[in-house]
Amino acid sequence: MNAVFCQDGVIPILCTAIHNGNFLRPAIAENLGISSADQLREEDPHTDFFTEISGNRVIVRTSRFQVDLNRPRERAVYLRAEDAWDLPVRSSSLSAEDIQKSLKEYDVFYARMQTFVADLLKRHRCIFVFDLHSYNHQRKGPGAAYDNPEKNPEIILGTNNMPQMHMPLIRSIQKTLQSCTVMGHALDARINVKFPGGHFSRWLHATFPGSVICLALELRKDFMNEWSGEVNPAHLEELRNALASTIPVITDYLAKSACQ
Repeated sequence: MNAVFCQDGVIPILCTAIHNGNFLRPAIAENLGISSADQLREEDPHTDFFTEISGNRVIVRTSRFQVDLNRPRERAVYLRAEDAWDLPVRSSSLSAEDIQKSLKEYDVFYARMQTFVADLLKRHRCIFVFDLHSYNHQRKGPGAAYDNPEKNPEIILGTNNMPQMHMPLIRSIQKTLQSCTVMGHALDARINVKFPGGHFSRWLHATFPGSVICLALELRKDFMNEWSGEVNPAHLEELRNALASTIPVITDYLAKSACQ
């Protein structure tokens, strides 16, 4: 598994970017049924940039087209178009050996995550996890209109199977983000619109009940051209600053919360 694990333990916040990468093993790359541009468009590039708000970071460089860490193990390797948004993901069937290699990476990642989080919990009674992702909103082509912003907010806060007792914290995070100005306007941050979260956040809550609060956060790809890949660094910076502004809210909550 091509991933980076960093831990300083200073604050009880962990930031993860598990769909950040586009690395493929040669056998998987040769078998890919889509172009490299199509592949990149379906990844979550630059989400590693947002993890920098904390010294506790996990960044995965491996592509979701090799193994998708945000799905249950039995669905983690895309085998057919219906597994990957109807994209012709494979030019031919994957060998059993290649599937097993990818599943081994999956197992290694989750084993390492379990140890990593357990180590953080030796320093902190409870930790908060930002599970960072991004999503497209110009699906019909580079010259097409953007998707309806009423159904595609700039930031989606996905609570998934988070205990309901922590919803006051999520609403405080939402309010903090909405008070931020990014590229000249107030951020549009909403809860559980389109993406409530995936397997990773569910696994964290199930594995560390009462000790981990994981929020799946989806950033609309306003900070880049999703078709050309061109990035707006100023937009990235302002979004990261907005995300960083939530840290005092989270740390104050964790200090006062029973976290169970």
